[in-house]
Amino acid sequence: MFRVKRLHTFVLQHFLLIFLMTFLICNFILVMQLLWRVSEQIMGKGIGISVYLEFFYYASAQLLPTTLPLAILLASLMTFGNFGERLELLAMKAAGVSLFNIMKPLIITVSLVACGSFFFQDKYLPTAQVKMQSLIASIQQKSPTLSIPEGAFYSEIEDMTIYVKGKDVKKGLLLDIMIYDFSEGFENVSVTLADSGRLRMTEDKLNLVLTLYHGEGFSNFDKEQANTAGIPYRREMFRTKELIIPFDANFTRVDESAYDNSHISMNTQQLRHIIDSVGHRIDSIEIKKQTQFTNRYFMGRDATAERNLLSVDSIIKVAKTPVVNPNIDSTYRSLSSTQSHLIVDKAIRRLESARSDFEYLKASLQRDNFRFRQSNIEYYKKFSLSLACIIFFFIGAPLGAIIRKGGIGMPAVVSVILFIGYYLIDTAGQKLVKSGEWEAIYGMSLSSAVLLPLGIFLTVKAVNDSTLFNMDSYLSVIKKILNIKILLRYLRIAFKHHFRKLKKK
Repeated sequence: MFRVKRLHTFVLQHFLLIFLMTFLICNFILVMQLLWRVSEQIMGKGIGISVYLEFFYYASAQLLPTTLPLAILLASLMTFGNFGERLELLAMKAAGVSLFNIMKPLIITVSLVACGSFFFQDKYLPTAQVKMQSLIASIQQKSPTLSIPEGAFYSEIEDMTIYVKGKDVKKGLLLDIMIYDFSEGFENVSVTLADSGRLRMTEDKLNLVLTLYHGEGFSNFDKEQANTAGIPYRREMFRTKELIIPFDANFTRVDESAYDNSHISMNTQQLRHIIDSVGHRIDSIEIKKQTQFTNRYFMGRDATAERNLLSVDSIIKVAKTPVVNPNIDSTYRSLSSTQSHLIVDKAIRRLESARSDFEYLKASLQRDNFRFRQSNIEYYKKFSLSLACIIFFFIGAPLGAIIRKGGIGMPAVVSVILFIGYYLIDTAGQKLVKSGEWEAIYGMSLSSAVLLPLGIFLTVKAVNDSTLFNMDSYLSVIKKILNIKILLRYLRIAFKHHFRKLKKK
């Protein structure tokens, strides 16, 4: 009959309590980091507190798979560090309980957490990511004041394009403004220039008021003569001018169906289908184009001129004279100047044509390649983050048993360093996949492949009670390798031999 031992209950109680605390702290820190990253896009929009609470909810759900490995690493490090510092781990080992037996209930627990992480990423994370992206897009459209970029044309306002060279954030001014008004049609566009301006919302939030300072405007004088040459235009100079721009700034939700075909909205089965279908399409297009390029460009053959490429054996069978491979250089030198120039020009034109065809093919496949790689990244990320939970446990628990330091100080520092290393390696793997240099399975498994040997090494050391951080043991090994006495004796003999040579000279 299966019965939970009191030792296992004791270990589980300590671990789960610390794990809950570290999970909440880590999730809060990651959410704050995300908020800081998108603060310029969502702050100062005049939205209610309920929208921000919704943002925190979806952000917490989106970052949950990333939070779990860090929380498990920190919790396991703190748990076994506390056991070692309070000599509880020593008492367990003195009672004949091995470290692996102590870790057994936590191994099962962490494995269940990893499975739950994968299930969450497969079933609920796509919905959370779509909700999050649509919410951010909705907040961005709430008010365009802060969304107008510097040094770029902004055309989110209907029938109008605005160019702002710079911003004075302290005074709330837009500097060097250029406005193109297309409300009368593209042929009757009016242009307004101003040194500065201030954009604000009306109280009913249905219009924008753009106050311009020290500028001038240009527009057609006669709208009916827009299609004729030499039409007169009207020039207006002003010190202050207000433009009323219709713009509904009330908070409206972006349609979530726009993200239906995005990789963030799909589970593993849907991603697998996209990977197979898009990959097959890319392969079929590449094979078809490869055949076309061979028919058109290879060895000067032109399919339109019905020139067939014959093998050497077939040429030998029908040739009356022996087949000899010509020397291209000598043949080229035997030509006249006019003939050589014609051949070179023709070769350059064919190369330019081939290059343009290749560039067009690359551009046409760029969207499919991007979707293929992003789907691969999202697919394998679900497995890598779940596997990271188990790997980080086998790093944190043995390391805590070795260093025997509890609390949140030392474990937090070690955990952050390890997690930053994991994040950097994982980011490097993703970049290699996005650039097409690596296959997705290799790039997304890079971080796990690097940290798994570290977890195995620490587990073996902790189970065997090895002195991993004892400097005396390392010094003794170094002394044995170098053997200081032999080294000193060799140096003494070498110096004596050198001085004898100097005396003889």
